[in-house]
Amino acid sequence: MGILEKISEIEKEIARTQKNKATEYHLGLLKAKLAKYRAQLLEPSKSSSSKGEGFDVMKSGDARVALIGFPSVGKSTFLSLMTSTASEAASYEFTTLTCIPGVIEYKGANIQLLDLPGIIEGAAQGKGRGRQVIAVARTADVVIMMLDATKGEVQRSLLEKELGSVGIRLNKHKPNIYFKPKKGGGISFNSTVTLTQCSEKLVQLILHEYKIFNAEVLFREDCSADEFIDVIVGNRVYMPCLYVYNKIDQISMEEVDRLARKPDSVVISCGMKLNLDYLLEMLWEYLALTCIYTKKRGQRPDFTDAIILRKGASVEHVCHRIHRSLASQFKAPAPSTARSGWA
Repeated sequence: MGILEKISEIEKEIARTQKNKATEYHLGLLKAKLAKYRAQLLEPSKSSSSKGEGFDVMKSGDARVALIGFPSVGKSTFLSLMTSTASEAASYEFTTLTCIPGVIEYKGANIQLLDLPGIIEGAAQGKGRGRQVIAVARTADVVIMMLDATKGEVQRSLLEKELGSVGIRLNKHKPNIYFKPKKGGGISFNSTVTLTQCSEKLVQLILHEYKIFNAEVLFREDCSADEFIDVIVGNRVYMPCLYVYNKIDQISMEEVDRLARKPDSVVISCGMKLNLDYLLEMLWEYLALTCIYTKKRGQRPDFTDAIILRKGASVEHVCHRIHRSLASQFKAPAPSTARSGWA
């Protein structure tokens, strides 16, 4: 039985197993096995001598955005509208067969936008060049999931499933779990909160499935068995995602209003160029970029050339962007010795 057959059997077993207290340990083991087989599926085959054609492009600009969606949802049209790059667009599916990069110039920042070929169901198993598409998506800072507003929620759930099965976690934070394998001493389990989704016995069963018998585990938040498995595997990517519903000119106003009110969602029409400016504002917010302007002593600030950094960057990061030797020569201001007005 191949890996795909084993994955299919485990998924069927999970689907037909009722979720209750009596089956939580069985489901936890099944999920651990499923994660192991999916990790094996993503590993490059050693037996194949011929190399497949990849289409990753060099990362450039201040941030990278991956454009993901099913065929013929308007990805190429969106790239052509937002950048100066012309991506072939037509009324038939699979018009784009490789990765086409473009650059969005916004608020002084250069944002690299990648138009990826359309994903089909089963992409995580390699169908329709799905592995190459997903591999590029893992390197992005933000994912724009382009959806056809006329097809409801089917596309969104299928794409989330495909990306989730290869370790891409959309709009989620990394679980606050401390995990460290040891050479001896058994499994040390502690938690600082009350756990409602995972127990010490389930944690031990999952660790034994991964042949880990000595480790230190500390739960700092109430996490599920799936999140604990993510921590053990360690190759998960957590990134923000914008769900962009295109072709809103073909649906009713009530449906547009319903889609627009969903979290992390933006409604647009590439054909009529509707709401594209708001999408750019949301993209800037999700990228968490900020503009830093410099000035020479005795002169006005230069607002024509900004240094683009992520929010939370320090003065040291600014120094490194200007020149690598500037940080070592930088003199921090001396602490003030004046007494405060409160004394």
